[in-house]
Formats: sequence, structure tokens, C-alpha cells
Amino acid sequence: MDGRLRCGALRDAVRAEWTKARTSPATWPLLGALVVLTVAVGALAAGSVDGRPGTDAAKTALTGVHLGLAVAAVLGAGALAGEHATGMLGSTFAAVPGRGTVLAAKAVVLVGLVLPAALLAVGGSLLAGRLLLPAAARPGLSLADGPVLRAAAGSAVCVVLVALLALGTAAVVRDPGASVGCVLALLYLFPVAAALVDDPVWQRRLVRVGPASAGLGVRTTVPDAVRALPIGPWAGLAVAAGWAAGALLAGVWALRARDV
Repeated sequence: MDGRLRCGALRDAVRAEWTKARTSPATWPLLGALVVLTVAVGALAAGSVDGRPGTDAAKTALTGVHLGLAVAAVLGAGALAGEHATGMLGSTFAAVPGRGTVLAAKAVVLVGLVLPAALLAVGGSLLAGRLLLPAAARPGLSLADGPVLRAAAGSAVCVVLVALLALGTAAVVRDPGASVGCVLALLYLFPVAAALVDDPVWQRRLVRVGPASAGLGVRTTVPDAVRALPIGPWAGLAVAAGWAAGALLAGVWALRARDV
């Protein structure tokens, strides 16, 4: 009986969060920006390649995913911190007393919005790559090729994980701007620090633990480059998933520990 009640409460909360998300004036422009900016940057990268042997066509076409992560961070943080800024979060908790249920519902709706946009962005990037890359590199963009399919699907999953990381961070930090700033720092601090460190061992360690630096290794498809990665494609994606899960757990704790 309790299980049915919890499922019913989650279903009602998801319905309410979906209504808020689809009627928010920021949701659809941000989703559109995620797609357009990801494809545009990927197209620019593909158009600048000279087609030398060994070019990783998939990774080049998916260059724009870096920018897509930033947009996903804004979407994820706004899903909760925006309500806190306007004072609506108190009303949300009055309607759904279970703080964990509220966060779970927001996570479900966020995935439902971001995943299709991420898949569209990745598909558009690969299409732009096929149109703009030199002819010698285009065969490396077939989704029938296992590594390319892994790069495409993994990139979309990485975007979703960053959105969830931002949602959990917003539950802890609460301020929209500060939440986005914290997530962007996590995304870009590790690769920047790795570039500034001279010790190769520490460079690899920093890349392995960063949510973006580890997660985006999934885009690499050239076998020699895959073997040279500091962390494997799927293991890197698991690191990004760990960051997202940790943020959501911290978010549940923070929501339950506060009055609002």
C-alpha cells in the first residue's frame, strides 16, 4: 500500500513539474540553444579540418558538446534554483511534502526534456560533419560503426548527466547564478588544471576525475586515441554519472535539512 502511495505521489509530482517546465518562458529557448549551439560549433570544427589521415571525424563533429554541457547546466540549475529565487519552492513543498519526491520528479522531467534535445543536437552535429568534413573523413561518421554509435549516444548521456549534476547542485546552493557557476567550475576546472600541470601523472589523474574531462572521452573513436585516453570511454561516463548521483544525494539531504 505504501509503495502504491509513493508511486502515486511521484506521478502527481511529475505531472506538476512537467506543467511548470513546459510553461516556463526559459525552458524552450534554452533547449533550442542547446541544439543550435552544439550543432553550430560542431559545424565550425568540421569545416576547419583539413582531412589529414587519423582525423577523428566523430570527435570533431561533436566538438560542440562542450558548449551543450554549459547550456544543460543552466537548464538543470534553473529547474530548482529558479523556484527558490521566486519563492515558489515553498508552495511546491506545501503541495508535495516529500522533499525527495520533489527532487525525483524534477529529475524525471529534466531528463525527459534534455535527452531528446541532446540526441537532436548530436544527430545534427554528425549530419553537419558529413556535409562539411573532407571526403576522406566522412566514412568515419557512420552510426553503423560501433565506436561512432557509442560516441553519439554517450555524448547525449553526458549532457543529461550534467543537467542532473546542476539540479543536485542547485538544491544545495539554491542561488541560480551561484549554482551554474559551481557546475561550470566543475566542468572546466579539471581540464584547465590538467593543461597547467607539467607532471603527466597528475595530468591524467585530473582528467580522470573531472565530470566533463572524463565523460567526454566517450567521443573518441580512433583506436589508438582510445587506448591513449587517461580513462576508458565507458569508465569516464561512469565518473560523470557518479558526480550527478552524488550531487542529487547531497541535494536530497540539503532539502530535507532546511525549512525551504
